Amino acid sequence: MKNKWRMPHPATMFLLLTMAVVFLSWICDIYGLKVTLPQTGEDIRVQSLLSPEGIRWWLRNAIKNFTGFAPLGMVIIAMFGLGVAQHSGFIDACIRMGVGNRQEKRKIILWVIVLGLLSNAIGDGGYIILLPIAAMLFQWVGLHPIAGIVTAYVSVACGYSANIVLSTMDPLLAHTTQEAALAQTGYQGNTEPLCNYFFMSASTVVITAIVYWITQKWLLPTLGKYEGSVKVAAYHPLSRKERRAIMISIVVAAVYAALILWLTFSSYGILRGVNGGLMHSPFIAGILFLLSLGAGITGMAYGFSSGRYRTDNDVIEGLTQPMKLLGVYFVIAFFAAQMFACFEYSHLDKCLAIMGADLLSSFEPAPLSALILFILFTALINLIMVSATSKWAFMSFIFIPMFAQMGIAPDVAQCAFRIGDSSTNAITPFLFYMPLVLTYMRQYDKQITYGSLLKYTWRYSLGILVAWTFMFIVWYLLKIPMGL
Repeated sequence: MKNKWRMPHPATMFLLLTMAVVFLSWICDIYGLKVTLPQTGEDIRVQSLLSPEGIRWWLRNAIKNFTGFAPLGMVIIAMFGLGVAQHSGFIDACIRMGVGNRQEKRKIILWVIVLGLLSNAIGDGGYIILLPIAAMLFQWVGLHPIAGIVTAYVSVACGYSANIVLSTMDPLLAHTTQEAALAQTGYQGNTEPLCNYFFMSASTVVITAIVYWITQKWLLPTLGKYEGSVKVAAYHPLSRKERRAIMISIVVAAVYAALILWLTFSSYGILRGVNGGLMHSPFIAGILFLLSLGAGITGMAYGFSSGRYRTDNDVIEGLTQPMKLLGVYFVIAFFAAQMFACFEYSHLDKCLAIMGADLLSSFEPAPLSALILFILFTALINLIMVSATSKWAFMSFIFIPMFAQMGIAPDVAQCAFRIGDSSTNAITPFLFYMPLVLTYMRQYDKQITYGSLLKYTWRYSLGILVAWTFMFIVWYLLKIPMGL
């Protein structure tokens, strides 16, 4: 018998979640739910969205909620560059040159996973840039394109803390850890951005193995062969003109990259911060724009060199190409933006997280048991409050003093937090980039919903959480340093 139950459209799902947030804020406001921020002592009370002030707030900010939705501008800017690179034929030519007619499926899967794990070095760019390219690569070698999106997505989301290089999140978390340690425990050590480097570097190998194994053994057999309407062109070798165009575009890309690096790391250094560092610098703040601009310039170089582009009208057509896809994204993003804004305004996320943290800190388990419970608690809270820096801003002031009394160093507590914080990123509906992920997937299958994505990703989250926690336990028992 066919099951008639189905998940709603992603836009409808976010509308229903918004209604749930409104209802919960009303109930919690009636009962006067409030908590105290540990770092400031400030009382935070749940604000009802059904109160006169809540309704006035929504009417004043409904448009701003959408236009100020964090990923919206980044997605549009990134799509401009990707659109030109794809429309000009540059991406297709690179795939034909790099992959050719070889069905090297294992290498493609591994490359997508590794690039997803390393992408946090440029912030959230992996969600926007890597997912559509992964779909194209998977389909090119005869694999299901949705499997490419899912594989790239879980690599970026669940492996957000793991990297072999310094990511944008390392200094932010370390700064908060240092503040909490100094303020609450009198800790005189120096919690540097690389305090978890050894553990997180080794974690890339573990997560790569888990994602690869689940993709090969479960995801690809489950999805089977793709028979949708989006087709890839039959392979044909690069012509002499195309090879020359690729060489020219690579030279242009190299010159562009060299210019950016010179503007960042030379004595001129206008892309560095006012204090000479990279944190909060124009380079870090504008990294996605710089990547999109580079992709666009490279695509233009290929287009004009290959003869695909002849006038500026052709370039503009490439810029507008992704807007067809983004039409669906805008609709989903509008309802998602309202849900995120309502959730933040109501303070439900902070109240629930702080109440849970206070409850967990009231227990007195053994040090290792406390760390394991902390990992699981963070993974659970991450389902409703995704921002790592926002969570750690108050959780560090609760748990670092608690762990200090057990003889656990702040860098170990931060490491445990990062495991739980990353593992469940792929399954929460509150991830900012969830609307974009669903939009990418619906390009290949119009029936895709959040339920479909959850069905494909929960094994990855659970497997990574269990394996990563076990690795942490072994690391802790062997007393291996977490980092530099």
